[in-house]
Amino acid sequence: MMTKLMGARIMQVSSLLLVSSILILYLPTLYNLFDGVWSSDEQMHGPLVLAISIFLIYRKWDEMQALAVDQPPSNLGWVWISVAIFLYIVGRTQQIILFELGSLIPFLAGIGLLNFGRKALRAQWFPLFFMLFMIPLPNAIVDLLTMPMKIFVSYCVEHILYWFDYPIARTGVILQLGQYKLLVANACAGLHTLLTLEAMGLLYLSLVQRDSFFRNTTMVLLIIPISLTANVIRVLVLSLVTFHFGDEAGQGYLHNFAGMVLFISALLLIISFDNLVQYIENKRRK
Repeated sequence: MMTKLMGARIMQVSSLLLVSSILILYLPTLYNLFDGVWSSDEQMHGPLVLAISIFLIYRKWDEMQALAVDQPPSNLGWVWISVAIFLYIVGRTQQIILFELGSLIPFLAGIGLLNFGRKALRAQWFPLFFMLFMIPLPNAIVDLLTMPMKIFVSYCVEHILYWFDYPIARTGVILQLGQYKLLVANACAGLHTLLTLEAMGLLYLSLVQRDSFFRNTTMVLLIIPISLTANVIRVLVLSLVTFHFGDEAGQGYLHNFAGMVLFISALLLIISFDNLVQYIENKRRK
């Protein structure tokens, strides 16, 4: 009885130390993010990813504690914590948010290893991985990858509308649709949108939890083309709205509606392909 009480007390102390250390280190970082990068339209998914990650950690907490009963702590946690503190210091002093915020992941992994052991930490692998999507990427990487995506989306929209006899022409990422000239902006087909859709797709796979390697691998590979297709649908909707209802409608409240179309179409595509892959998997098993 005394052993169980001592074990429970140790767990409580460990949890308190974990929360306290996170608050001391990362509250200033989070404050700067909410006041800066995360307040922009392109990075508004950051706080949502953080909140979902915390929920997923809480959801797996009992499973992690159950796995930790017969598991010794791992001193490898000190290595992860050392790496995290080094990244945090470099990121904080040099204003590299990729290192400063990214250090939170190895920091949590290190504390988990020290308190719960390796086997128990595996229960939290997806929440820790999911946190990667809240880290703002350097502008150089974003600019390098965004332009090919915008050209691809513009090319697809141009040919789809041309097939339906719309008067359209394209120069780079600028679409000339009738009398209207449309610029495919970063928010419509950029890397941030793709990462947000990627996060949404992976979250769906995690919540559904089907035990099929074929299905999970196939869906992970399909998430990228699904995300690009959803971006094409969004720009297509905006182009048609502008052409039929004018520039004010295309840039007004219907522009925000097109953002909803993006995520709804992506979710419907993910669910549809998931059911298709599951059907193929069932046929293959038979």
